[in-house]
Amino acid sequence: MNALLAQPFLTALVFGAITAGIPLLLAGLGEQISEKAGVLNIGIEGMMLFGAYAGFVAAYYSGSFLVGFVVGGLGGALVAALVMLLCIRFGLNQIVIGIAVTLGFEGLTAILHHFQFSRTYPRLAAAPVVDIPGLAAIPVIGPGLFSHNAMVYLAVALVAVLAWAFRHTYFGLNLEAAGNKPAALDAAGIDVMKTRTIAVLCTGLLAGVGGAYMANVGAGIFVPFMTGGAGFIGIVLAMLARGRPLWVLLGALLFGVSLSMTTALQVAGVNIPTDVVQMLPFTMVMLVLVIFARHSVLPPALGLPYVRGDR
Repeated sequence: MNALLAQPFLTALVFGAITAGIPLLLAGLGEQISEKAGVLNIGIEGMMLFGAYAGFVAAYYSGSFLVGFVVGGLGGALVAALVMLLCIRFGLNQIVIGIAVTLGFEGLTAILHHFQFSRTYPRLAAAPVVDIPGLAAIPVIGPGLFSHNAMVYLAVALVAVLAWAFRHTYFGLNLEAAGNKPAALDAAGIDVMKTRTIAVLCTGLLAGVGGAYMANVGAGIFVPFMTGGAGFIGIVLAMLARGRPLWVLLGALLFGVSLSMTTALQVAGVNIPTDVVQMLPFTMVMLVLVIFARHSVLPPALGLPYVRGDR
């Protein structure tokens, strides 16, 4: 690759990595909250997909990306409320319910899209961009790093907020206890069910916003099944991050690079079969799991329903 092609390639790669990584980051952070509280939220893919659909429809009819993000987050939280009811209140198997929720909302969003738009695929206008003064003008990497929709900066800021909250707030400590020693948390007078409920709803909210970002900003269009496994990658990120939001951010950027490789190579004029490039994210998942999975640390009560009085 000569110097003339290297600059647009790097710019497109950085920009695409961040655009593709933000939904993974939000999903991973949401799953991390849920897992800390002891809930394995396999249904996060369904939450992202419903958030993508609801957020796109809201932005399309209102003309506001902000409304799209809000409605997308609420859509994800609505799906999370269903998971909360079945898994936390009724104590049903979290893995089975999560898979059922994902499959159910894949079908539901496809049906809703068909009835709403038939065979048409309307597009949104380009999302508004916020340039960081001075930094966005840096050659090559400036436009890729510092010229994005405001949601990108909010998502990155959320990493710092959660890192602080996990360590220095009662809510963060309660989450930790709900996943490690729920009986001890109950004995201390804290409602385990309430703590887990809040955690799952936060997961749905963040996953829904991530889905809305994917549809409204990343693609500008909603296509059925468009999440393409992003929710499951978010689960992998949360499991491997060992409770550290910064690691979720780094992992999301790593997977974002692999997801954006197709566009970057096309910009650079490199002729590589699309199928080969599309395999990269999933190859990356397998490599990361092989290298780091043995070092992951999961809460002892993860996936186990809590029944008051059990030990």
